[in-house]
Amino acid sequence: MQTIAEQFPHLEDCNTLPKLLQYNARHFSHDIALREKEFGIWQQFTWQDYLNNVRNIALGLAQLGVDKDSIVVLMGDNRPDWLSSELAAHCLGAQSLGIYRDAMEDEVEYLINYTQAQTVILEDEEQVDKFLNLSERCPSVTHIIYCDPRGMRKYDAPNLIPMTQIKEDGEKHHKLNPDEFDQRIDATAPEDVAILCTTSGTTSHPKLSMLQHGSIICHTASYLLVDPKTHKDEYVSVLPMSWIMEQIYVVGKSLVSRMKINFVEEQETTFADLREIGPSFLLLAPRVWEQMAADVHSRMMDASWLKQKIFHLGLKLGLHALEQGNKSLIAEWLLFRALRDRLGLSKLRSAATGGAAMGPDTFKFFIAMGVPLKQLYGQTESMGAYTIHRADEVHLETVGLPFPGTELKIVNPDPEGVGEIYARHDALMLGYFNNENATSETINDDGWMMTGDAGYLDSNKQLVVIDRYKDLAETAQGIRFSPQFIENKLKFSPYVGEAVIIGSQRPYLSAIICIRYSITSKWAEKNRIKFTTYSDLSRRDEVYRLIHNEISTVNKSLPAAQRIKKFLLLYKELDADDGELTRTRKVRRSVVREKYGDIIESIYNGDPQVDVDTTITFQDGSSQRIQTQLVIATTADYQASDEMKPNPVKETSAA
Repeated sequence: MQTIAEQFPHLEDCNTLPKLLQYNARHFSHDIALREKEFGIWQQFTWQDYLNNVRNIALGLAQLGVDKDSIVVLMGDNRPDWLSSELAAHCLGAQSLGIYRDAMEDEVEYLINYTQAQTVILEDEEQVDKFLNLSERCPSVTHIIYCDPRGMRKYDAPNLIPMTQIKEDGEKHHKLNPDEFDQRIDATAPEDVAILCTTSGTTSHPKLSMLQHGSIICHTASYLLVDPKTHKDEYVSVLPMSWIMEQIYVVGKSLVSRMKINFVEEQETTFADLREIGPSFLLLAPRVWEQMAADVHSRMMDASWLKQKIFHLGLKLGLHALEQGNKSLIAEWLLFRALRDRLGLSKLRSAATGGAAMGPDTFKFFIAMGVPLKQLYGQTESMGAYTIHRADEVHLETVGLPFPGTELKIVNPDPEGVGEIYARHDALMLGYFNNENATSETINDDGWMMTGDAGYLDSNKQLVVIDRYKDLAETAQGIRFSPQFIENKLKFSPYVGEAVIIGSQRPYLSAIICIRYSITSKWAEKNRIKFTTYSDLSRRDEVYRLIHNEISTVNKSLPAAQRIKKFLLLYKELDADDGELTRTRKVRRSVVREKYGDIIESIYNGDPQVDVDTTITFQDGSSQRIQTQLVIATTADYQASDEMKPNPVKETSAA
């Protein structure tokens, strides 16, 4: 394997992100760098276009006072203007901070006040409204820049500035000062902090990892040594730009390898746009792969009897061949070739998933299909992923081998070798923004990052991640179990959207299940089951029977002491807006335990059902009162009876 210096000799001089952009524009000015679908048409941007856009935004921001001490906040969908604005901030020596588009006002308020950011760049009217509502609570914000002018004519706030004006001001300034932009790029240094990236915040407010130019480039190059990309590769940007891995791909890999970045028109058109591009590389979070697998099963419900038979036969043959370490030519001809084409995955040479654990059944499904899927593992603090499967060593239960230059060790292992995972490499974060205590609690004096995850190294030195170390639990009988492992098995079912396993210091394991409404509702319609809302559907005895069958399948694959004994179907989906999930869809277990404590106690008290009287608040401010009884079902000897049927749900709208 080549070294970074051998593979990427230009990185010695191009040691910051703006310098890399400048290098690409000088040497590959007419090559395509970015594409964006707008109004149904793919718009192309060369490296020179990219640089010019960054230059105009940078010099326009400079007129507003953005400099080396500034923090520029970005919020919106994945767009070229987000990317250009981020690089523009870096050209000025400023730091960029991405906030998830669906973040609630309280979350935004916390991040703005914590960083004292003065300049925010937003996509559209929705984001502008959010910030204007926060104007009194976030006094540090002096400039609000918006990219999409639609719906903005009625706004007259003095600190609102259209992005077009920023670009025009920047272009005028460049004509008067043609050397300034290059001088600003020359002044950037590899040790400068480029990106403030939020951690997942599973237990509290997110912390902000400070990521330096040189570290981002060095780590990206290490990644490319084991998962090579070139200017011929096509990538579709789907995951939020505020997430560390999307930053590594859309910023880091794009600049180092010149991989083309494609931005979809809308989130709703993602998979249609993906099929049009036919990417050679794709990164999706486990929840997206799970949704894709669920959608495949859902479509089969509407297919003819013959197509259903072909699907199930092809899948059975493919999975059987996978277990033998082979591929089924019959399954490929019957099913998988057409399925990959339908999903837009025909041209994939590399695919990855990370950010959370993926259930082994979902992983097997795509591997059997012929998708070259690999697991990643890492943390925001460690520049995202630092382990990955090698092409010829994809072990379903592992997350692969470390990148070149990355060290791993297992600390305080138990007799089975399971302990806390420690990692170390030269591109760890500089530290947490304004939080030295948290930094010292995460990275020790020897430079090891204490991940907080439990795992072990297998006989091939591949890393196996079990769960968050603090989430590993024991039953009252001392039986150890991983909630996440069982949850991932449950979520392979197309009818299970989310699952939370309960059982720490309890006599047995139980599950709180959220149905996957899009699929379960279709199943109900086909089976002529009447329902009105999510809450109404989730209480139906037929749905309980359906989910019971899915749980029974999972139970058969588990040791007897780790099988689910009781379960209930929650009246709503777990939601990040309610604090139950992080923005990357990880369960906040402490929040769930506190919020649904009465329900959990009812499960273990032996109650057949639990009364619920609560109010759900929607994003538009409206609310709905839910009054119902949740059935607590037992998996063993499940019997449908009138006793198990809950009372009707009463739902009323409130102001």
